[in-house]
This record gives sequence, structure tokens and C-alpha cells, in this order.
Amino acid sequence: MSSTIKIAIGADHAGFEYKEMLREMLAELGYEVNDHGTYSASSVDYPDFAHPVAEAVESKASDLGVLVCGSANGVAITANKHQQIRAAICWTTEIAALARQHNNANVICVPARFVSQELAKEMVKTFLNTAFEGGRHGDRVNKMAC
Repeated sequence: MSSTIKIAIGADHAGFEYKEMLREMLAELGYEVNDHGTYSASSVDYPDFAHPVAEAVESKASDLGVLVCGSANGVAITANKHQQIRAAICWTTEIAALARQHNNANVICVPARFVSQELAKEMVKTFLNTAFEGGRHGDRVNKMAC
């Protein structure tokens, strides 16, 4: 059994360029990346890519997820429809760390139109390298379920 961390990644047309850049970075860092599309900058509907990423994380086919769209709102709203998903919109590395530490987020949502590629890389690295603190935060996360 491999100990390689599996990352599901997806984006719409607005996030395509960032998804490609992040996919390459993740592969270079040794992650197993499962790319759920889109595969071009042609106009598409973000739910068609957010649902498969969320399903991969929810089913444990992937350990964590990365979603990218213009504002990150559409992919976050879509992913969060899934019972076991905690998708967090991040725009700083500090927020990416807190999403993991305090909320046990399992999908990071990147707003491609509002952060630089360099910041997107740093946020994703921070997200993936930050552990959930548990404790009182675990109690709070448990209250999220409906």
C-alpha cells in the first residue's frame, strides 16, 4: 500500500491555468494527483468539476481536494453540498492554515481572479502541510453536520 497522499483537483475555465500550474507543482512535490478537469480554457460549468472532486474526497479515493474558479465561491458552494466535505475559500496562507487547523477543511478553493499564481502555490502548500488541531475545534467541526 502506498503512503503517497492523493489529491483530487478540478477547475472551471477561469481556473484552468491555475489548475494546470498547481497540478504540475503537486506532482513535482510527490503527491498523486487525480485531475478531474477541465482540460482547456473553453467555457464550462464549475459544478461539473467540483462535484467529482468532492466525491473523490468524500469516498476517500483522494485524501484532500483542490478546486479553482474565478472567485472560488461557485466551487466552494458546490463542494459543500456533499455531507463529508468542508471546502474553504482561501486568499491568504494564514487562512489556508486556519482552514485546516480549526475547521479540518478537506478541500481548498482558490479564487484565480483574485490571487497571484505564486500565492496560490503557497496557499495550497500551506493547506496540505497543516494538520487539524482537534480538541475544542473537533467539537465545533462535529457540530457542522446536519
